[in-house]
Amino acid sequence: MIQTMFTVALGGAIGSTLRYLVNVASGRLLGIGFPFGTMFVNIVGSFVMGVLAVLLAGRSGSWHVPFLMTGILGGFTTFSAFSLDAMVLYDGGRPGLAAFYVIASVVVGLMALVAGMALAKGYFA
Repeated sequence: MIQTMFTVALGGAIGSTLRYLVNVASGRLLGIGFPFGTMFVNIVGSFVMGVLAVLLAGRSGSWHVPFLMTGILGGFTTFSAFSLDAMVLYDGGRPGLAAFYVIASVVVGLMALVAGMALAKGYFA
């Protein structure tokens, strides 16, 4: 159990660092008026989660699942930050942009998850 917790913690550190770097890069490249970085990591994270869900099915006892899915992807995806970003847009007087952000993130994220699962099933099944 302790070893698994360290594995998750290591993965979380990696994922969180990657999320930070994406947010910094997107802020520099695209500006900070819209949370592009958070939306990007949620969509990419959903896609990768779909791939891993297929590839690692039945391997719940291995170190791969806690390290990759709980650790790295848990640190990388940012639905708590997503919620805050949506409220900041809404409270900032941009309810339409907030609604677009929520709908685009959730719908495209779910589509990415399905695409990742379909890709993994097609290539690795």
